[in-house]
Amino acid sequence: MPEWGVALVATCCVLGVVGTILPIVPGTIVIALAILVWGIVETTPSSWAITAVALVVLGVGQLLKYLIPGRRLAAAGVPTLTMVAGGIGGIVGFFVVPLVGVVVGFIVGVFVVEILRLRDLRTAWPATWEAMKASGLSTLIELAAALLATAIWAGGVLTT
Repeated sequence: MPEWGVALVATCCVLGVVGTILPIVPGTIVIALAILVWGIVETTPSSWAITAVALVVLGVGQLLKYLIPGRRLAAAGVPTLTMVAGGIGGIVGFFVVPLVGVVVGFIVGVFVVEILRLRDLRTAWPATWEAMKASGLSTLIELAAALLATAIWAGGVLTT
């Protein structure tokens, strides 16, 4: 791949990492596609291995970003209906509030459902606080996977 192509892939990876923190673009998808294009263009055994490892890291990160916070929420006693409502709120928030709408929508969705379920603001707050911590953990897991996949790719570029 020419140097400008490697620079373009690197730029996409940086944009993807930023997208995991600020959902301007779907960060993991941008990184995965950029590294996949690099692997396809390079077509060497080592580039395929690097691409495969980076894609597996991103896939595991996506899985863990839902499983770990979900288990923490369940362990804290947050009902499944509340988590589903938070997910729906996150989807709505994505379209209503630029940049931070997913997180804000998730938290508002959890808070509203907990108020309706418990009929008390004070008792609805602990579940909302747990949802806030789960959102942060989810973001950190995705960020770690994005950084690791990008580092694997960059190390592969430097060694091949």
